[in-house]
Amino acid sequence: MTLTQPAADAILHFDVISPWAFLMDQALRREPLPIALARRPVLFAGLLNVFGHKGPAEIERKRRLTYELCTWTAQQQGLPFLMPSVHPFNPLRYLRLIVALDCIPQAASAVFDQLYTTGCDPDSPQAWQAVLERLGMTEADAAFRLAAPEVKAALKDNTSRSAAAGVFGVPTITLGERLFWGLDSLPMLRACLRGDPALDSPAMQAAAQVRFGASR
Repeated sequence: MTLTQPAADAILHFDVISPWAFLMDQALRREPLPIALARRPVLFAGLLNVFGHKGPAEIERKRRLTYELCTWTAQQQGLPFLMPSVHPFNPLRYLRLIVALDCIPQAASAVFDQLYTTGCDPDSPQAWQAVLERLGMTEADAAFRLAAPEVKAALKDNTSRSAAAGVFGVPTITLGERLFWGLDSLPMLRACLRGDPALDSPAMQAAAQVRFGASR
C-alpha cells in the first residue's frame, strides 16, 4: 500500500456521492484526456464545510432536479444510469477503498458502476459486497486495508489540499491554476488543452476582471 500517485498534468477531484462525478467518470472512460490525469477522492461534505454552502441534496427542489437532470443527461448520452435507492448516503468507506487501492481509475469506476447503475442502497451490506466482488476482494482484505491509519489520513489530507486549491465542488478537474467544475466544463477543458484561442478572447478576459458588487 503506497498511497502515492505518479505525477500528473491534471487532477480529478471527486466524491462518489455525486452522480455528476459518475457521469464525468463515464465521459473520461469514453474519451480520455490526452494528458496524465490523477484521481483524488475527497469528502464533498468537507468542502461544503470549508466554503460554507449547502449541497444539492440539502435543498429539496434542487435535490429532485439534480436526480432528474443526471438521469436525463445519461439517457441523452446513451449511458447506463440509475440513481441509488437512497441518496445522499455515507460515502466514507467507498472513498477509503479507492484510496486504499491507490486511486487507480479501475477502482473508482467499479464503485461508480455499482452505485449508479444498479439502483442499490449504498449503505447496505449487499451493495458493499457487490463492490468488493467487482474488485476481486474479500471482506477480510477490504477490512484490513480500510483499517490502515494512513488511508483515513490520506482522505482527510486530500480534502484539505483540494479545498486549499480552491476546489469547492465535485467533480472538478484542476489543470495548473485553472479549475474546471462539473461535467459541463469538460468541453472547455478539452478546448484549453487544444490551445483554443477562444479562451483568450476579449470577452473571456473581461469575465476574469469582473468586480465584486453587492453582497447579501
